[in-house]
Amino acid sequence: MANRAPQADMARLQRDAIGLAPVLFQSITHMAPAAAVAFSIIFAVTYAGGATPLAVILALVACLTVAISISQLARHLPSAGGLYTYAARGLHPTVGFFVAWGFMLAEPLVAPLLYLIFGNVISVFLQNHFGTPAWLWAPFAAAAGVGVWILVYRGVRISTQAGVFLGAFEIVVFLALAITLIIAAGSNNTLSVFSPTTGNTNGWGSVFAGMVYTVLAFIGFEASLPLAEETKDPRRTIPRAVILSCVLIGLFYTVCYYAAMVYFGPTVAADPTNGFFGFNGGDPWDGMADKVWGPFSVLVLLAIVNSAFANSSAGANAATRVGFALGRVGILPRSLAHVHPRFKTPYIAVHMQGALGIALALILGFALGGPLQAFFLLGTIATLIIVLIYILTNLSNLVFFAREKRDELNPIWNVVVPILGTLIFIPVLLAAFGIDFGGLGIVPLGPPANAAPWVVMSWLVFGAVVLVLLRRRAPGRIEDMAKTFLEPEPPETGRC
Repeated sequence: MANRAPQADMARLQRDAIGLAPVLFQSITHMAPAAAVAFSIIFAVTYAGGATPLAVILALVACLTVAISISQLARHLPSAGGLYTYAARGLHPTVGFFVAWGFMLAEPLVAPLLYLIFGNVISVFLQNHFGTPAWLWAPFAAAAGVGVWILVYRGVRISTQAGVFLGAFEIVVFLALAITLIIAAGSNNTLSVFSPTTGNTNGWGSVFAGMVYTVLAFIGFEASLPLAEETKDPRRTIPRAVILSCVLIGLFYTVCYYAAMVYFGPTVAADPTNGFFGFNGGDPWDGMADKVWGPFSVLVLLAIVNSAFANSSAGANAATRVGFALGRVGILPRSLAHVHPRFKTPYIAVHMQGALGIALALILGFALGGPLQAFFLLGTIATLIIVLIYILTNLSNLVFFAREKRDELNPIWNVVVPILGTLIFIPVLLAAFGIDFGGLGIVPLGPPANAAPWVVMSWLVFGAVVLVLLRRRAPGRIEDMAKTFLEPEPPETGRC
């Protein structure tokens, strides 16, 4: 008998498929801890210099306020739509649309970002040791994309379980390296790396510019949200995963960059020619590992490659679930809400993400002169969008409880926390746009990252046009964004 094409089941994803550990590592691997340490945060060092650990701490505090806001909202609004549902319900459906529109730009960038890193790391290693051509990054990037495509297509359980193992490996390797560097630094260990004026030119202005890339390293702690409809007891599991991932990886980043700065030298880290970014041909972590671990430094290469692949899988999971949710309410084509009858995955969204991610990585990598330049641009675009979304998430927490759950409003969690987070994020946002803040002397971003604000603004203008067209043709779809929840919430029986 001939095989029949899979029939679309738009009813639901696979319920109760995963528990806390896979959900937690969905967020952890989405942040790509090793790749973030080795590539995202090194861009921060070019601005913040020896004060990069302070920029990491500030990013942790800011992102933790968002994690707390998410934990507050997720108890009442669990949905595959994640943050756009919170904004639609907490603020206004139009705001929810723009959050979703922002995710439609930012979330699909995560996987190609890491395909670029995957291809670059292997290509540079082979080039240094065997003299292979530099363009080999491209087939390796494409191979990573195909591997992630298959893994995500086969189901959320297998892809998230793989993330637990892969995420644990990279964290162990980099923590071991960080401890080794701290010991090797000896008497050079110093708390001056937490001072804003250490090893940079403009103090707080340099720190806020560096925070564009320390925040980039945190993007993804909320990535477990789109898995709410496939998670056991999502109203408890999702908030725990979001907060734990943010705190644990924030501490991991802090330890790693404290170690790097005291070992390398905080006063010279930002030097444009002999500084941290240019050390070992632009791969400082491999260079430091080679000095303190010798041949065992190959573990760092394996951890970065592993991190890039695991993060790509987590990013693809999140992006396809957002596409599923938006297709379900008709913002995107409804075909994206089709669920595979066997694997219970949004397979059409998976195929679109798979093809788009590989194409984007290859096209930009060649167009901009290399994978790292493409990473620099895509990472800055994603950060700008996500910082805007984080600010709106904090405001959603404040407004939702003030308006709809006033009897549960907590002055700390629902007022102070969201306001504090917003105040920290605003200078980062201004720094990304090259706007000085209060005379701090914020350093403008260099090319190609300085094109990111124009890309973001163009995307938002395009979104406004789409919004107008949607309201004319299907006015109810925008309002439906505030209704994409799980089954009705059970009656309150008291808060613990």
